[in-house]
Amino acid sequence: MKIGVIGATGMLGQPVAKALATSGFRTTALVRSETMARKKLPPSIKLVVGDLKDLQALEKFIQDQDAVYLNLNLKQEEKPGEWHAEREGLQNILSIARKYPVKRIAMISSLVMFYQGMNNFEWWVFRVKKNAVEMVKESGMPFTIFYPSTFMENFRHTYRQGNRILLAGESKHKMWFIAANDFAKQVVKSFEIFNDENREYSIQGPEAFTAEEAATEYVSHYPYEKLSISKAPLGLLKFLGKFSQKINYGYHIVNALNNYPEKFVSEKTWQELGKPATTLREFARQT
Repeated sequence: MKIGVIGATGMLGQPVAKALATSGFRTTALVRSETMARKKLPPSIKLVVGDLKDLQALEKFIQDQDAVYLNLNLKQEEKPGEWHAEREGLQNILSIARKYPVKRIAMISSLVMFYQGMNNFEWWVFRVKKNAVEMVKESGMPFTIFYPSTFMENFRHTYRQGNRILLAGESKHKMWFIAANDFAKQVVKSFEIFNDENREYSIQGPEAFTAEEAATEYVSHYPYEKLSISKAPLGLLKFLGKFSQKINYGYHIVNALNNYPEKFVSEKTWQELGKPATTLREFARQT
């Protein structure tokens, strides 16, 4: 099977693209820069240069694929009225994919977006994400949609500033942290076993922690340097968000993560796609 990956060079896209290629799928990635992408992706992955606004490059990329995996997201700096990969970009993808024999559209979404509407929480970003899911479902093509919990990789990127892990507000519920490599194996399995079925999967790891518990677990088992945990009041982020779109995004996502009453709902996922094996302790010890 030939699988095209959009978003293959990001934190979550790389593990999926590499796992697909390693598992024997003929993998192609749509990338903005061939030079930068080649530094991140193995030679076995073919590269097509272009972006979601470039319809000619997008058609060249899609027309030869049996399936397409989408790792789309909204950047923290984006504003509601702007062009979004997860809205206009997705529309371009689907309009072209319908013209060719694409047998499956697979897409990563979000579990915490289901906090939308709870406790009077309303955020345009989650509205875009929910609309993206509906667009894929209504595309007429077989689909697989993944709804992951919080990724462990955030401790290496989003949460980390220097030698500190930054948290905000009070984490009221446990989250089932998942390692991106475990998720990548589940994505591979989904392509191996399905033909024309539609599937939706919650993606959760083997252990549940609040944000504070997870940070403590990560810091206490991180062997490469001494890390500390810092906390900020959520109200401070809300105030600063009035002056910064990026901080405003951070306030909303942290607010949702802190308050979303996540339950374990991945029994079917584990049965069909395999049980994640990486614990947060093990992840902290990885280089």
